[in-house]
Amino acid sequence: MEKIRRASHAGSWYTDNPNKLSEELDGWIRAAGLPKSSDVRGVIAPHAGYSYSGRAAAYAFGNIDPTNITRVFLLGPSHHYYTPKCALSTATVYKTPIGDLPIDLEVIEELKATGKFELMNLRVDEAEHSMEMHLPYLSKVFEGHPVKIIPILVGALSAENEAMYGKLLAKYVDDPHNFFSVSSDFCHWGSRYV
Repeated sequence: MEKIRRASHAGSWYTDNPNKLSEELDGWIRAAGLPKSSDVRGVIAPHAGYSYSGRAAAYAFGNIDPTNITRVFLLGPSHHYYTPKCALSTATVYKTPIGDLPIDLEVIEELKATGKFELMNLRVDEAEHSMEMHLPYLSKVFEGHPVKIIPILVGALSAENEAMYGKLLAKYVDDPHNFFSVSSDFCHWGSRYV
């Protein structure tokens, strides 16, 4: 049975109009002027609203050559849900205004079988913006290419857990058909973050 994660931040953090969103993404990618490269195996990109970070994100996503990529591991920090672990989505598909991204259920099951991951319910998943802000770009870049995603919510990890998750994911990094999209705040600066 299909379990859908809605594009819950569409209409506020970025437009929910499919035509406008597609035009914005195309324009930002074109303006970045980057050549596609099969050497690009991962990106670190912002997850602020597109009015703040949309143009900057194009410099991360604009040089992805989607030709040989079949999976995208999407890692994003948790802003609302505390966990000392990483959590996997329970959805089967992530919606965007410009196209849906199916979840790679086989890899989700492999990761679940390690016993090291929590599962996040749809409420937690839809409340989190860090991964969602990458979805329209991924949908755009991989348009016409069969790709599945593996969303991983990253909690407040200890150094020990960071190393453990790094070891668990290493085999996937080594596979040239896999791509990693890492969502970052880059920095929170100012008195609010002291």
